[in-house]
Amino acid sequence: MNKTYSAKPSEVTRAWYLIDATDAPLGRISTEIANILTGKKKPMFTANIDCGDFVVVINSDKLVVTGNKLNDKMYYSHSGFPGGIKSMNLGQKIERDSTKVIELAVKGMLPKNKLVTDRLARLRIFTGEEHTHSAQKPTKVTFNKKEVN
Repeated sequence: MNKTYSAKPSEVTRAWYLIDATDAPLGRISTEIANILTGKKKPMFTANIDCGDFVVVINSDKLVVTGNKLNDKMYYSHSGFPGGIKSMNLGQKIERDSTKVIELAVKGMLPKNKLVTDRLARLRIFTGEEHTHSAQKPTKVTFNKKEVN
């Protein structure tokens, strides 16, 4: 009788991956990052064990979005007081902090459970070409970048 394999936390080995966000759509990058952080592409994937890897994203300033999302997509925050709502569109958010845009998109694609904070802690985002994790020798991830019109 075959038994279902269930990974143990001591068996998890973590690799490092490098993703270049230059001219890549936000959604495509976010789904790829979310899959790597959860470990879905590993054969040892177990839903209740954190099997994911580390992800380093560079060139977050050169991120692109399709359509009119730069003006139409809104981010809201509320202070908790009456009239304390603040809104900002995607273009303004990228100008202020482009790393936060990628982080929020990836956070929305991860499962909402106790593992989400540990998974997001393994995501490192840099605005330029330089990053501080070259000693880990991250593997460059290439994925299909569709033409953006």
